Amino acid sequence: MAATGEHFSFWKGSEQLFDEKDFDRSDAVRVVKGHMADALGARHLSFLLGSGCSSFKHDADELGIPTMGPMAKSFLTTEGADDASPHVSAGEKDCLRVWLGLDLADARFAGNLERLMEALYGAKFVYQGATEEGPASVAAVIDRVIGKVTRHVLSQCTSGAFSKGDDTVLNLYQSFYQKLLIRDRSLPRPWVFTTNYDLFNERAMDRRGLPYCNGFSGVVERRFNPAMFRYSLAEQLDVSNRRWSTVDGFTYLCKLHGSVNWVEDDVSLFPVRELAEVPSGEIERVLIYPTPAKQSASFVSPYSDLFREFQSQTARDQSVLVTIGYGFGDQHINNIIFQALTIPNFRLIAFVPDDAKGVVGQLRALGDPRISLIGSDSMLSLEPAHYFKSFVSDFMPEAPGRRVEDAVTKVIGELIAGSREAAKGEDAL
Repeated sequence: MAATGEHFSFWKGSEQLFDEKDFDRSDAVRVVKGHMADALGARHLSFLLGSGCSSFKHDADELGIPTMGPMAKSFLTTEGADDASPHVSAGEKDCLRVWLGLDLADARFAGNLERLMEALYGAKFVYQGATEEGPASVAAVIDRVIGKVTRHVLSQCTSGAFSKGDDTVLNLYQSFYQKLLIRDRSLPRPWVFTTNYDLFNERAMDRRGLPYCNGFSGVVERRFNPAMFRYSLAEQLDVSNRRWSTVDGFTYLCKLHGSVNWVEDDVSLFPVRELAEVPSGEIERVLIYPTPAKQSASFVSPYSDLFREFQSQTARDQSVLVTIGYGFGDQHINNIIFQALTIPNFRLIAFVPDDAKGVVGQLRALGDPRISLIGSDSMLSLEPAHYFKSFVSDFMPEAPGRRVEDAVTKVIGELIAGSREAAKGEDAL
């Protein structure tokens, strides 16, 4: 039976598969895991990982990257000492309030930096090019505040406990990719799409030694070339018969909004470069920030190439899209999902809060049996079922027998680490 405070929701079309009064968590896990096992066997499988996947709260501490609500709160509730501060100063707030009628303490902006940026960009359009002293100074303030918002977003994505040695979030991503290995190698390789700027995906696959394609080619200078998504990494099985098979664990990674380690230059036919480490300083990153222009930004390179891959994969025959940590807040992404839903054999599995409104409510109201909505009430549940941790730990199927990822972790932690310690001891002698 359900424990006190426990709540679970599994909507398949218009049918709620669990009665709260007779709810049993172990039974729920078994049913959802079976549903996911079926999805992993689909001809074409894609995942969409949103900002919720990179966030991990332990008590009151954020060990990963905060989602938009906490990120906006930390920016808006901190006042800068002066105009050079990374946060908005009292003078800048007064200017925005007097000239534009924008009060940063307004409930409209609480938890929503995109709405603030929408207002700022609208004001920028009006005051841009002003020559009179008053309007010109307002234009300068608007530009400064927009810059502070974008730098705050970038800072939150590159600094925190995860950048100081805490691997809690990274370990979840490693388990996620390790469990993808059970997918039949005869099927097309899975695609992972993400709106996140961080490097958790890349580092997780690197640490596990899993090959992947993220659209970049080259070794010393890695540059974005969309043609790379047409290639796969294969092993030769029979030289005489020219038989090939894709290597185990190969994954396509597509970062729809860019990445913190992407920069742009004009010295090559392929101007977008991927750096090994996150660059420091004021280097311009290739990112789609939470602005009202982000839908238009998705129409230019490299984003147009990335979104074309997303649209292509979801439109394929017998395609399944699994979303985790995504709140359906990006209309340019939602439009592609809506288009995919016009294809009869497309399936959508979304891990979302049971009390979510907006687009999630509209999807639930459709009563479409191809749409599965899985999660918990965001206020009532002790262990939210729609969190990335729950998805990876409870709902992703795993290989029979001993858990593979535990075995790999044990080898790395005990054998390899132990041999290093032994070598250090010998060197000391």
